[in-house]
Amino acid sequence: MARIFAKNLSDKKVMGIDGSDIGTLYNMVVDLRTGALIDLVIKPDMALDTTGFRTEDKFVLVSFEAVRAVKDYIVVDVKTPTTTS
Repeated sequence: MARIFAKNLSDKKVMGIDGSDIGTLYNMVVDLRTGALIDLVIKPDMALDTTGFRTEDKFVLVSFEAVRAVKDYIVVDVKTPTTTS
């Protein structure tokens, strides 16, 4: 995947590979030792059923491994096993 600055991801919309609107990127969880991205912290769309997603407080957590593309949107494969608890 191409290098993208974190500031360019701020407030970017997140959608599933099926076109479903998941929400807006709020933050990212990073392994401070290695610098690897672990999870996307997403402010969910109000219509999103968060059943099946890992959640923390009012946010949805999606593993970075589920990211398939980053362009105008961040596209994730919500069926990736690491996105559920």
